[in-house]
Amino acid sequence: MKKTQFLLMAAAVAALLSSCGKLGNLSADNFKVTPKPLEAVGGQVPVTINGTFPEKYMKKKAVVTVTPVLKYDGGEAVGQSATFQGEKVEGNATTVKYKVGGTYTMKSTFAYEDPMIKSDLYARFDAKKGKKKVSIPDVKIGYGVIATSQLLSRCDINPATAPDAYQRIIEQKQEANIKFLINQATLRSSELGSTSVKDLSKILKEINDNQEERALNSIEVSAYASPDGRYNLNERLAEKRQNVSADYMKKELKRLKMNADIDTKFTAEDWEGFQELISKSNLQDKDVILRVLSMYQDPEEREQQISNMSEVYTDIKEGVLPELRRARLIVKYDVIGRSDEQILAQYKADPAKLSVEELLYGANKLVDTEAEKTQWYNTIAKQYPSDYRSLNNLAQQALAKGDVDKAKSFLEQAKKVSSSASEVNTNLGLIALKSGDVTAAETYLAQGSGADTFKEVMGNLNIAKGNYTQAAADLANTQSNSAALAQILAKDYAKAKTTLANIKNADATTDYLRAVLAARTSDATTLTNSLKSAISKDATLAVRAAKDLEFADYANIIKSLVK
Repeated sequence: MKKTQFLLMAAAVAALLSSCGKLGNLSADNFKVTPKPLEAVGGQVPVTINGTFPEKYMKKKAVVTVTPVLKYDGGEAVGQSATFQGEKVEGNATTVKYKVGGTYTMKSTFAYEDPMIKSDLYARFDAKKGKKKVSIPDVKIGYGVIATSQLLSRCDINPATAPDAYQRIIEQKQEANIKFLINQATLRSSELGSTSVKDLSKILKEINDNQEERALNSIEVSAYASPDGRYNLNERLAEKRQNVSADYMKKELKRLKMNADIDTKFTAEDWEGFQELISKSNLQDKDVILRVLSMYQDPEEREQQISNMSEVYTDIKEGVLPELRRARLIVKYDVIGRSDEQILAQYKADPAKLSVEELLYGANKLVDTEAEKTQWYNTIAKQYPSDYRSLNNLAQQALAKGDVDKAKSFLEQAKKVSSSASEVNTNLGLIALKSGDVTAAETYLAQGSGADTFKEVMGNLNIAKGNYTQAAADLANTQSNSAALAQILAKDYAKAKTTLANIKNADATTDYLRAVLAARTSDATTLTNSLKSAISKDATLAVRAAKDLEFADYANIIKSLVK
């Protein structure tokens, strides 16, 4: 009796062990991981796992939860789990049939951390058969993370400069209109005493009296007749109006003791001016009139068609045609500002007499040292507190020195002055991006368009987001480490090679990117030389290179360089 009981118990234990063993016999062959090795994209490590439960594996009362786990030195990251159940389990998990097994797909994402560059991906199991917990060992299903995108943190980004708007020579134009009565070419005193004619005379006097600050370019007289009546009459009339107006200008020049040529011309029938006035008018049938002008090119036909419109022609005669019986007097001249030497001299004598544009021009382009620039910017901030540009450029200087807190302080002051200033928002976006706050960077850069380095900062932002093709487009005109990195990540290796060759002041990151590009294009010689140069400039890159899967096929070279 006892022997029989013992045999029955032994058989039950054997059956139980056999059952548990089947649940535990999973291996890497039951999993396919994409990508392999893993790759950091936009600060995340995405993975797709295609798993298989073999035939007669999933017991009818079993429940198995599969969790991807990325293990690295000093820790592990746990991904999104998926749960599966046998045919006799009442639950909401995916059912896997005992006899045929089943396949499944899991997607997971890990937030990237630097130690993950050397890591292993495991499948972890939490299993039960009925109410009993079953132990299934973790299965290694993947390895390592290619973290080339993370080299972005080693790439410098140029902050935006707020520009000056200083122009030493500014082209100006002063214009006066003299109107004539119908069929007449007589200059009326009321017209010569008009504000526009008086202002023209004042400008001529200013030019003559201040020849160091004003320079006359040209004087033009253009006379017109309205497009009504016979053409030959209008032609003679327009010419007379030209002549009397030119004579008036000659007398003015003689009075001011100025020597200048006068360019003259006349237009017999001013259809162009007629069309412009009609298009700006409130005439009821103006669309019809404009259509007539486009349909008929012959002047007489045009005039006839328009005069036939009896209801509107009276308004044209009274409101439009008188405006076309005129002469235009145009003076073109240059306003000449201070020269570079004069700006520098005035700054030393009394900067308060310089305009904000002159000061910004001097700070941006005339002084050489950063200390001098700082002095000028501080002067601007004091004299022109409502102008954000000096504060932005002080922030730019602070960023160049690596003083982020000081830069933020200046930018916050600048933003109070002008919240929508593109340079300020671009620089705040740059700071946010460098600190890893992609969301804040996007918010700032939404108002950064127009800044000189906006495209560059946007390109870096798109690298951080994993938008490599767009990043490469944003950085297409930039010769920088960021541009080369974007092109490598977008697999445009020819452009990346050209960019790296054109980078001025190449640094350790430049050399390291050359090594990565060489590894991807099977150039062992360039890889060796570039990596050697990178490590000589920055010894920390030796540690990275030893773990970097970009160099997995060049283990012997890496071993010889990293000791």
